[in-house]
Amino acid sequence: MDSINFIFSILVLIFSVVVHEVAHGYAAYAQGDKTAQYEGRLTLNPIKHLDPLGSFIVPLISYLAGGFIIGWAKPVPFNPYNLRNKKWGEALVAVAGPVSNIAIALVFGLIIRFGTGDIFPASFFAIAGLIVYINIILAIFNLMPVPPLDGSKILFAFLPFTSSTRNFLERNGIVLTILALFFLWPQLRPVVEIVVTLITGR
Repeated sequence: MDSINFIFSILVLIFSVVVHEVAHGYAAYAQGDKTAQYEGRLTLNPIKHLDPLGSFIVPLISYLAGGFIIGWAKPVPFNPYNLRNKKWGEALVAVAGPVSNIAIALVFGLIIRFGTGDIFPASFFAIAGLIVYINIILAIFNLMPVPPLDGSKILFAFLPFTSSTRNFLERNGIVLTILALFFLWPQLRPVVEIVVTLITGR
């Protein structure tokens, strides 16, 4: 394993998942819920967000097993009953996380596409490419419609699940996520490569 590449990957992952969670918090705040603010989670300070399992152990296992990085931070808390939009509020909070990752990927991807070696050193393009790749992984992974991932909240807003069905799915969310990693994610990895190429042109 390239230890330098892994260290940079972990740093990019930490930055990206922190932005992802803060985006959730601000989306809820914009709709009237101040839970994240009260919990001190509307901050980019990584200490407030990091989860030992999701931010370190799972990324290490995924890197060793498949050569890619996946992980998460502690979910930013919000109270859906405080949201002004009762029908779509949770979905809007959920989609804010992946959208933040896509925005990061677009910024650095456009720099890669239009930047030149006269402005940026080759090492910058390497790091920027890593940022794009990891953020697209995070966006697509979190959009999978599996609890507790963001895609499930979006799915619940569109489809009329009964409360008992939703509770069952959420109670078994960790098992479903692990199954999705093993069986669904390998099918989605080519999509990541295609999106990264579309953004960066490389």
